[in-house]
Amino acid sequence: MKLTIYYDGQFYVGIVETVDGNTLRAYRNIFGPEPNDQDVLEFIYSDLLSLIERNKQKGLIADQDIQKKINPKRLQRIVSKEIKQAGVSTKAQEAIKEQYDLRKKEKVMKNKQLRDKQKQDKREKKILKAKNKHRGK
Repeated sequence: MKLTIYYDGQFYVGIVETVDGNTLRAYRNIFGPEPNDQDVLEFIYSDLLSLIERNKQKGLIADQDIQKKINPKRLQRIVSKEIKQAGVSTKAQEAIKEQYDLRKKEKVMKNKQLRDKQKQDKREKKILKAKNKHRGK
């Protein structure tokens, strides 16, 4: 499990990455304007497990890299490149995006069903009203 905290321009955001076997799952938490150490520790001790349990999601397949001896100069280049990076892995961003798209599709389907039901109810009321008019009531 890995927690990465970064500043997105407005708020500090924490990305939690978990790897189970070969499945990568990522979760996002917004800390606010400027969290202190106490806020982060409170999140880790109390809110982290509930966040993971609440957001059961399908993960991405993580690549298992085979570690072999790396040239020290190459290692130094890799480390400096990672330090310059924004901090969130692309796989984590991909997992969050997939979860967001899934929730969006569910919401669109739910809203469509609600609209169809409202149209059907309105049509039934209109038909009933027309029948009552013809009966002379």
